[in-house]
Amino acid sequence: MFGLRQSLAAAAGILLLSGSAYAADTFTLTSSSFKDGTLMPKKVAGDTKANPNCVGENVSPQLSWSNPPAGTVSYALIMTDPEGRGGLGVDHWHAYGIPASVTSFAEGETTKNTDKYVGGIGTAKQTHYMGPCTPPGAPHHYTFVLVATDLDVKALPAGLTRLELLAKLEGHTKGAAGLVGLFKNPY
Repeated sequence: MFGLRQSLAAAAGILLLSGSAYAADTFTLTSSSFKDGTLMPKKVAGDTKANPNCVGENVSPQLSWSNPPAGTVSYALIMTDPEGRGGLGVDHWHAYGIPASVTSFAEGETTKNTDKYVGGIGTAKQTHYMGPCTPPGAPHHYTFVLVATDLDVKALPAGLTRLELLAKLEGHTKGAAGLVGLFKNPY
């Protein structure tokens, strides 16, 4: 639970720091692959053959966003499983330096690196999307948080951890939008 509380507190903190959480046109993050708070399709789960909990095809979900806060120059996207590793959390994927002109990622687009973002280093040491590898039992909550920033797309170096990224975003956030997908094993 500590990981879940820590992730939710970080997301809430980003929203509070933004000062624009109640804008007339709400900054939103959506997916055509799944609806907020529902099970994600099996194909988005990881496909690491050595891990029996990875039961999918590692196809990244479609993500799109709209109504960015005024002054947005770039975005950062963070995907975590706060219940992973027994509550310590798993940083599945984080991308930053996403230009403000980009408003979506197609299904499967972030399964490998693209020129639309700079990849950070997740728990599995990957710089691109890594799907759920949920152990059998209760569903895990996979949080996607999109942060609008005033940072230039080339301001941050590749390979930041999630905590390093959050530290670099301090004082540069304009707003945030979130989405939660669930995954359960067996599916």
